[in-house]
Amino acid sequence: MQYVTPDLCDAYPELVQVVEPMFSNFGGRDSFGGEIVTIKCHEDNSLVKSQADLPGHGKVLVVDGGGSLRRALLGDMIADKAAKNGWEGMVIYGCVRDVDVLAETHLGVQALASHPMKTDKRNIGDLNVAVTFGGVTFIPGQYVYADNNGILVSPQALAMP
Repeated sequence: MQYVTPDLCDAYPELVQVVEPMFSNFGGRDSFGGEIVTIKCHEDNSLVKSQADLPGHGKVLVVDGGGSLRRALLGDMIADKAAKNGWEGMVIYGCVRDVDVLAETHLGVQALASHPMKTDKRNIGDLNVAVTFGGVTFIPGQYVYADNNGILVSPQALAMP
């Protein structure tokens, strides 16, 4: 489904919170939304990989990487697996790599920047905990919507007006 965040803001001003503008679109889908699944990790994408291996229809993976600009939490192989497993997209408070391939992958990806270095795999991180960045708290089971205008969070699913 195509989401237009300005239209959602206009239709649901009492429900939505807008994430501070710091993200760029790196994915092949420029608009995406769905139920929030969270990961909190630092320079270790083990949980990102394991979640991408699971069915993700109607869901968006929100990854709090602490804003690190030293390692990429998502690359082409994990993104391809997530797309094949039906994930709508990922919001990554950190970096991604393989950006030319990500742009061709049927997955929404919003991240801070690109970085060519992969992470270490230490299996460290937290799954489905509330995470806060960009002035918004992302709570598992709530909803996130993103396009080239920005990222919104809502406590309930929203329909395009």
